[in-house]
Amino acid sequence: MSVNVKKEIVSWIFTIAFAFALAIFINKAVIVNATVPTGSMENTIMPKDRIIALRLSYVLGSPGRGDIAVFEYPDIAEGEKPVLYVKRIIGLPGDTVEIKDGKVYINSSAEPLSEGSYLKETPSGDFGPYEVPEGSYFMMGDNRNNSLDSRFWNNTFVKRDKILGKVIFRYFPGFKLM
Repeated sequence: MSVNVKKEIVSWIFTIAFAFALAIFINKAVIVNATVPTGSMENTIMPKDRIIALRLSYVLGSPGRGDIAVFEYPDIAEGEKPVLYVKRIIGLPGDTVEIKDGKVYINSSAEPLSEGSYLKETPSGDFGPYEVPEGSYFMMGDNRNNSLDSRFWNNTFVKRDKILGKVIFRYFPGFKLM
């Protein structure tokens, strides 16, 4: 084998190894690539949609009310592999969240949270009040009548360190900014 062929093979091996290492780094430090398994976020995100969440979104800032976040399910048993969930952040640290006749009220406000643009249907039910502890968040799906969310979990709140990133877009089927 000639010297040029050997150099070309080494060059390809180096390029492939570098691309592989870069892809792992991006997936572990920059983005979360996830498939949505259920209809709890309909009609914003549908079952089987593929989404990208940006891990860097919350490095300099805090999660905000209304953000769609990817996080580790809080009721996972110790030692089990984490399960990723996608829900909307409703309650921030220190908030009191109460749901009356399907409408969300934050901190005993006389006006319900404005949510009409993303809810699938008119929600029903009374829940709470829930006092969100410091360093934790209250999460709900957009399909409120069909969402296993903070209202029903044993560990009602998602701790900040379990929030992996903010959903920025759906890439399959079709592209859609969130």
